[in-house]
Amino acid sequence: MESTKTTKTTETMGKMAQQNIHIRNGRLIDPKSSTDAQRDLFIVDGHIAAIGEAPAGFVAGRTIDASGLIVCPGLVDLSTRLAGIEPELAAAVAGGVTALACPPDTNPPLDEPGLVERLVRRSATLGLAQVYPIGALTRQLAGEKLAEMHSLTRAGCIAFSQAKHPIVDSQVLLRAMQYAANFNYTIRLQPQDHNLARDGVAHDGEVASRLGLTGIPVCAETVAIATALQLARATGVRLHLARLSSAAGVALVREARRSGLAVTCDVAIHHLHLSEMDIGYFDSHARFDPPLRSGSDRDALRAAAAEGLAAVCSDHTPVDADGKQLPFAEAQPGATALELLLPLTLKWAAEDKIPLLSALARITCDPAAILGINAGAITQGSPADICLFDPVEPWQVTPQALRSEGKNTPFIGYEMAGRVRTTLVSGRVVFDSTGVKTE
Repeated sequence: MESTKTTKTTETMGKMAQQNIHIRNGRLIDPKSSTDAQRDLFIVDGHIAAIGEAPAGFVAGRTIDASGLIVCPGLVDLSTRLAGIEPELAAAVAGGVTALACPPDTNPPLDEPGLVERLVRRSATLGLAQVYPIGALTRQLAGEKLAEMHSLTRAGCIAFSQAKHPIVDSQVLLRAMQYAANFNYTIRLQPQDHNLARDGVAHDGEVASRLGLTGIPVCAETVAIATALQLARATGVRLHLARLSSAAGVALVREARRSGLAVTCDVAIHHLHLSEMDIGYFDSHARFDPPLRSGSDRDALRAAAAEGLAAVCSDHTPVDADGKQLPFAEAQPGATALELLLPLTLKWAAEDKIPLLSALARITCDPAAILGINAGAITQGSPADICLFDPVEPWQVTPQALRSEGKNTPFIGYEMAGRVRTTLVSGRVVFDSTGVKTE
């Protein structure tokens, strides 16, 4: 009897040990706690059990040698479009992204609880990156009747948005903000005045004029921002302004925050690196919404991210070849970016001499705080959502190197520095390249 009991105890301890992971010899960077030091991590039952020293009785079922690697929180992306759930979530974890927000402009739009529940259930079944749906603010994103925000929240939505669809009637937007404020919901708007931007495909500047493209003026953004800020001030709603593209837009948000308004914002990673000049001769891979603007606008966006005014997102928009192999004005806007979010952030940090601790905050704890989720940090007891990456390993961006179904990016052919080696979600290794030694 004693022998049987001992055997069962041994088997139980073995199963428990298999759930435990020891990540050793890595440079731990956790922006939320301002940690940048060589520390070991100890993971038990999907959570961070200890940092530095092993907890009592810890037995590792797996050891990951992170020598020469940076160990940081899993990246949190504020905007990821899921053309196909499985390939895009596989691309996410390959890029170190462990949590992402899905905008409501899916097909059909996320304006029904059943649709939201299916998305949450399907993503959970895959066990890759955590998906947080953003519900439609209005039914069918038509900008007329409010969606059932309460039911959508119960189904799993964490905020509400029109994505790129306009609300032309300001009274509808006012009612939406009043309702959201009453229930403490967050509203996310991509600020662009529909009438001022109508038919535009590029920044209203020198390049658009030379190429004969219809321009979108900066005031299309600033007018929309000013309206949203005034309504937010009147209602007290939690407001997030997504994908700012101009220096003037950044200035409006900065002034609003200085006046005490609780507004947050983000910029897309490609807007930190590219400008209207990158359109070249009608390169449809450089067509974005909002458009790439002037070099001075790009510099202002980089400054806003550097100071912490703006978080950084991928704005991942996979487009098939047919959608891009069209004349510039007819091509679908957007770029694949989940697997480029980290290396492009590292590139920006190196170019502008931004401390790595600060740069990583823009894609970890800052977006997590905006979304209001328990992610983006490495603290005792937190979920073990971890990214291990080599900060200097070079690699070339090619269609074959990207796991996303979308190969549409203006960075094809570029050589990047920084590559993800291992990604963990809730203590499970969901991506592991051949470069990490395990025992």
